[in-house]
Amino acid sequence: MEPENATQIYKIFLLGISENSTLQPFLFGLFLFMYLVTVLGNLVIILLTVSDSHLHIPMYFFLSSLSFADIGFTSTSIPKMLVNIQIHSKVITYEGCIIQVYFFTLFGVLDSLLLTVMAYDCFLDICHPLHYMVIMNLRVCGLLVLVSWVTAALYSLLGSLMTLSLSFCTDLEIQQFLCEINELIQLACSNTFANDIVMYFAVVLLGGGPFAGILYSYAKIDSSISAISSAQGRYKAFSTCTSHISVVSLFYFTILGVYRSSSVSQNTQSTARASVMYSIITHMLNPFIYSLRNKDIMGALRRLSRGKP
Repeated sequence: MEPENATQIYKIFLLGISENSTLQPFLFGLFLFMYLVTVLGNLVIILLTVSDSHLHIPMYFFLSSLSFADIGFTSTSIPKMLVNIQIHSKVITYEGCIIQVYFFTLFGVLDSLLLTVMAYDCFLDICHPLHYMVIMNLRVCGLLVLVSWVTAALYSLLGSLMTLSLSFCTDLEIQQFLCEINELIQLACSNTFANDIVMYFAVVLLGGGPFAGILYSYAKIDSSISAISSAQGRYKAFSTCTSHISVVSLFYFTILGVYRSSSVSQNTQSTARASVMYSIITHMLNPFIYSLRNKDIMGALRRLSRGKP
């Protein structure tokens, strides 16, 4: 059969987490709750870092950028899934699928790069405290976030354009609740060699590279903390990084767990359920991780609730 042009695809089906009709109301309520908590929690972080002068430091500037990326990441897929559940449909248009691919990739890569920038910020704060404010000035902070955005946007654009070049032989059934590049590549009936090469390079450069940078930063941080003589000093230095370590661990280990389960398990619905961890739950928990054990954030929240600057 000759591959049809991508624009000739009539339907794309997002099969989602479960096809059990009796579970759909429960899933709708669950994912609506998680989405609202994610958006509200991250919006509070952004509001606090913008409005409270005590949080006008690099760490919280990067945190607010991460919160914005988390909102964007979950907003790429969850609203469409909720609409589909409500109208009892699994269909997404080809254009809508490509838009999901673009923004899902954009915010996923941006998350990875911003976590790396935050690790670098922790490294400078602990290992070079005397030069920290000189190195990490407003211009440098803005430049680091801008470079992260540009890098993520360019790769997302490349990935989306290469996805547009794929041809398919029939309507598509995606065993997920959102469109992903690797899912579309697997379903294509045209030559996907170039797409595979770009995706593998992206995994190494934009996934492995930032992760290696984070590990290097924390290796240096560990050496610096070990050199501190007092136990109180070591605890104080380490406590500044605990939230970031928790978020990084949650982000990377859930992704590794999902892709490991997809390569081992033949149950596609189990893989779809596992992907909820890194696509929704991780981003929902980030505001709580950064808030509950962070005195600055809790203090800013109390001042906001009392109407004090």
